[in-house]
Amino acid sequence: MTLDDVTAFRAEAARHAATLPRALPELPEGTYEVLATDGPVRELMVYRPARADATAVESAVEGAVDRGLPVLVNLHGGGFVLGDGRDDDPYCRLLADTTGCAVVNVDYVLAPEHPFPAAVHQVHGLLGWLAEHGHEHGLDGGRLAVAGHSAGGNLALAGALLARRTGGPALRGVVVDYAPLDLATPPAAKLTADADPGAVGLAEAGARFNAWYLGGADPSDELASPLLADDLSGLPPTLVLTAELDLLRAEGDALAARLAAAGVPVEHVVQPGCGHAFTHFGPDEQARAGWARIARFAQRVLTQERR
Repeated sequence: MTLDDVTAFRAEAARHAATLPRALPELPEGTYEVLATDGPVRELMVYRPARADATAVESAVEGAVDRGLPVLVNLHGGGFVLGDGRDDDPYCRLLADTTGCAVVNVDYVLAPEHPFPAAVHQVHGLLGWLAEHGHEHGLDGGRLAVAGHSAGGNLALAGALLARRTGGPALRGVVVDYAPLDLATPPAAKLTADADPGAVGLAEAGARFNAWYLGGADPSDELASPLLADDLSGLPPTLVLTAELDLLRAEGDALAARLAAAGVPVEHVVQPGCGHAFTHFGPDEQARAGWARIARFAQRVLTQERR
């Protein structure tokens, strides 16, 4: 494998993605502001809610105006190899307007140029930067949650594990959305008889993605395969979304069960009748339900005052 091979693969993947219908095509695009930082991610896509929604949240949380808006960090999918924050642009706008919170959309570093654990450490560093410097930009780093889709869900949970290991930053919640959580098991071994028609192709791509991402690292490391962590206790409240027909459903279901057994407050939703990446590629009804569940969870964990 050479970088030319990776470039060609990415170009072909982008051409294919352009042919797929997007979920919720009526959502507005290009509504973010670019925030330049001196942190681990130099430019962030920041979405702030419409004024009416922000006022509703501010009136519900004492001191929210002075402290800045609660923050939900969004991590896109793409197998650790593909994509950028623009893939999630309209959905971040939806989350900001629905929750009344700020959404920070991230272009994290991609493999194979930046193999594991580079993206995990970058995400963790960003969370720490927001906790320390968010108030300088109207963002309340004391009310911070992270959500990720597919590979981004892996990074969200791995970032939370690293935050627990290092003593911070404190997170209010984590969203794990149809994520690969066990990179030690070959994707082909996860195929089931009731998987959706795209599962075989996803397994083939997943094997390549995992190899590029790991770059020879131990796939059972908890920051690569959060499901395999010895201990999941002490993590923040977590929403786990899985799709009924997804190749990765079983590991998401297993994560929810392990979190509950470890005493972590967990919500687990199996979205019926759909496959991987349903929030982005539909069906629209299932996509709306998924985004609505994420929004309700984020608003609850970010706007409730701790006792």
